[in-house]
Amino acid sequence: MRPVFRTCLSLLAAFCLTAWPSPAMPAGFAIKNQSGLAQANAFAGATAGAESIGYMFFNPAGLTRHHGHLTEIGTAYLVPRVRFEDGSASTVLASPIAGASAQGDVADDALVPSVYVMASLGETWRAALGINAPFGQKTTYDPDWIGRYHARRSELSTVNINPTFAWRPGPSLSVGAGLQVQHIETELSNAIDFGTIGAAAGVPGAVPTAQDGEASVEGDDWAIGYNLGILWSPKPATRFGIAYRSRLEHSLRGRARFTRDQAGIADALAASTGRFVDSNSSAEATLPATLSVGAYHDIDAHWAIMGEIAWTSWSDFDELRISFDNPNEPDNVTELAFNDTIFAAVGVAWTPNDAWSVRGGFAFDQGATRDRFRTPRLPGGDRYWLSAGVSYTPAAWLQLGVSATRIFVEDSDIALTTDGPGNQFRGNISGTVEADIDTIAFAAALQF
Repeated sequence: MRPVFRTCLSLLAAFCLTAWPSPAMPAGFAIKNQSGLAQANAFAGATAGAESIGYMFFNPAGLTRHHGHLTEIGTAYLVPRVRFEDGSASTVLASPIAGASAQGDVADDALVPSVYVMASLGETWRAALGINAPFGQKTTYDPDWIGRYHARRSELSTVNINPTFAWRPGPSLSVGAGLQVQHIETELSNAIDFGTIGAAAGVPGAVPTAQDGEASVEGDDWAIGYNLGILWSPKPATRFGIAYRSRLEHSLRGRARFTRDQAGIADALAASTGRFVDSNSSAEATLPATLSVGAYHDIDAHWAIMGEIAWTSWSDFDELRISFDNPNEPDNVTELAFNDTIFAAVGVAWTPNDAWSVRGGFAFDQGATRDRFRTPRLPGGDRYWLSAGVSYTPAAWLQLGVSATRIFVEDSDIALTTDGPGNQFRGNISGTVEADIDTIAFAAALQF
């Protein structure tokens, strides 16, 4: 490996393994923004396009369309806006929950970097490494809002390390395979209504919603999966791709902490039940598999069209269950009952000359949540993407790209009741979530 290429790889890997911010409001909590060049087409044709090595995230087989020693650096800046409106809430004892019935923007802006490097191993083999963040979620609500017993802070972030090989056995066919080595970190918190729990247990002096404490859980884990891809080009102007990214099964270990109320209700409950004591905790999280199919066609020397369909097995993520080493603390369960989802996109590219390319695309991104189970931790509905971008190749060794996307999110309802799993002392809550997302992405592809 050339020294400059090795040095670039080391620096970029160090950069990408720093703290990764977590955007909000993706489909489920997947982050599709893994290529600034592909984003310009709303990821239409991402499985078949292979227009830079960053497309390896969507199909590793596309690496055989590139030669030499290459790297691609990208970053997407996400500006989500998530608002909760028209809320009402009450306890299992029918006491109204006081607090803010609306929340402004509960999602933070986020910067999502990615890096890819590739080396040619002869004429038919390619070796590559991708480092990115394919899943993430972050929402933060005010301490006094009416849904505080369901959610205060919810954060999930991932780093995915993806060594990959691709092989071209013939002029029209390429195959690729990679290993996913993924680290996940989570932090969840919510208020605890010790007043209502104490009143239900007959603790003297307990007043519903007036004696709050807080629970917080954090954990992390490593998991291993794989990805596969095929690229077939029956004609020079046409290619089709199919790719699969496996599920990743995480077993998170961490720590649960409880903050007591000042009135001493939590202390009385802990003394009588052994609950609400700090302890180690664990949770299982299965991140979904994705199967995608894409097509790309050059109409002529200046125009190209592309399309994409992807299926994601979000139904694997049916609940969030936190278990505690403290035997007196029952599992904390949040029922999610996600649906499998479909992503579909179409795009077009205009290349007036060898230096410039203008792209656009539209996509439908189905939401994973259901009305009956939607939680403030993971709000959101179906999304519609509108993307445009431009790429510029000032020299044979450099390609630059910038793209912008507006994601329109359908309003969605939250309607959780105390008879749902784990909701007895979280209370009833209803309201409407309004959201939209703006994204700008940059990419630079270099050949050494």
